[in-house]
Amino acid sequence: MQYIIRLEWFIILVLLQVLVLNHIHFEQYATPLFYIYFLLKIDSDNSRKGLMLWAFSLGLCIDIFSNTPGLNAATAVCTAFCRPWILRLFSLRDITDNFEPGMYQMGFASFFRYTIVLVLLHAFILNILDTFSLANTPTLLLKIASDTIITLIFILCVDSVRRKK
Repeated sequence: MQYIIRLEWFIILVLLQVLVLNHIHFEQYATPLFYIYFLLKIDSDNSRKGLMLWAFSLGLCIDIFSNTPGLNAATAVCTAFCRPWILRLFSLRDITDNFEPGMYQMGFASFFRYTIVLVLLHAFILNILDTFSLANTPTLLLKIASDTIITLIFILCVDSVRRKK
């Protein structure tokens, strides 16, 4: 049952990202990277291999529909690789507990710090790989900051409405 729900979220987030959010650019900089929400919300007891496989599949689907070969897949895998350490760093729970990271499970402050670090890491890697240059650093930093802020707003809004029973 858990895999069916996870697969539904996977499909919904991929379709939302490629059909709607990839076409939204606030002031030509901020693009919501909401598909990362899937990686943020996977249960804490997932194996690293399983997490990396989900991340690669997610990134690859986004890449296929967005015509960005490997960009999102590489970024999602790097984000998923760092996720267990960041979750352990900001989680107040015992490492052996199985829980779905969220605002109500971790508390707002812990979830906010966990989310902002992962979203910032994701936006940083994605934009660095996309531009592949540090020639225009102020624009790159503005793009990273704006992507992080708009994605963070989307994630906090959805997670505040969604509760895991």
